[in-house]
Amino acid sequence: MLTDRINTLSESITIAITTLAQELKAEGKDILSFSAGEPDFGTPRVIKDAAIDAINNDFTKYTAVDGIPALKEAVANKLLRDNGLTYAPNQIIVNNGAKHSLFNLFSATIQSGDEVIIPAPYWVTYPELVKYCGGTVVEIETHDASAFKITPEQLKNALTPKTKMLVLTTPSNPTGSVYTKDEITALGKVLEGTDVIVASDEMYEKLIYDGEFTSAASVSDDMYQRTVTINGLSKSVAMTGWRFGYMAAANTELIKATKKLQSQSTSNINSITQMAAIAGLDGKADADIEMMRKEFMIRRDEAVELFNAIDGLSVLKPDGAFYLFVNIKEVSNDSLKFAKDLLAQQEVAVVPGIGFGSEGYFRFSFATDIKSIRTGIKRIEEFVKSLKSA
Repeated sequence: MLTDRINTLSESITIAITTLAQELKAEGKDILSFSAGEPDFGTPRVIKDAAIDAINNDFTKYTAVDGIPALKEAVANKLLRDNGLTYAPNQIIVNNGAKHSLFNLFSATIQSGDEVIIPAPYWVTYPELVKYCGGTVVEIETHDASAFKITPEQLKNALTPKTKMLVLTTPSNPTGSVYTKDEITALGKVLEGTDVIVASDEMYEKLIYDGEFTSAASVSDDMYQRTVTINGLSKSVAMTGWRFGYMAAANTELIKATKKLQSQSTSNINSITQMAAIAGLDGKADADIEMMRKEFMIRRDEAVELFNAIDGLSVLKPDGAFYLFVNIKEVSNDSLKFAKDLLAQQEVAVVPGIGFGSEGYFRFSFATDIKSIRTGIKRIEEFVKSLKSA
């Protein structure tokens, strides 16, 4: 009854673990969950007020498929102000979250025989979307020693005549690694003379703790022409449930194609979210963003210190995002079993590294209160001790 295409998809392991943790908590279990990629802060007041005004002003009708002009102008202004990138309205489309942006992009560009290069560890959705569209995933493995970043040599070796796209994520989910301007420039040099699209997922752009953020499209004209910039407001201003993402590209035909697809699937995104998003993009929430960033950094620093004090575990201090990718290779070579046993024995939920394409790790989100972080890591320490003494 079902198509081969839908049968290629696997359920998101992050959503599966988070859902299980929520179910156990509802049963009365003392579950501490560090699995979801969701800020624990509320959406800033200025954004909520903009949404309330939209409702009170009856801004509740259909809009243009690709977003209202004021919102696309706000996206363009943000990209120019923050990233030095210039885009016209017909080079921008707004979507139902960045996951929707990626789905539309992949659907419009990837087909059978196309290869998509994805550095591992990766966000769980990337390879699933490639497979759904009939493409072939080409993984580039990275490790702690390289701060989980690919090198120009690795990229060059992965390129073939069938390469259609490189997926670049900075800051990274799940590792928090951030590519420097020089590193992105070097990767861009490898792609010169090819037709490879760069899908640059920049969702965690505002959550940088060390160094500076560089948008992939900004490093050269060649990269500007080949890059599709994907971003949103879910992480920076805690708008996960509002579902707002956007895509910007020099290639107007590509944006036009995704608009055509969106017109026949979801149509416009929520009209109220569109008005709220303007307030999230135009600088009015910058103080809230900085408050959250500083608090995340405090949590990051303490969590890294606590994990690295546990015999058998180690973790690199991430430069961005709100995840730790914890190395468990000294105590387990099966991250899925590790995560399941940890949940059963210590009532702590983390996401196994195998779901991100890298065995021997788990992802720990520090987008929660410091008390829970301390308690959760203490429980993990007890679990690891039990493994080492077994």
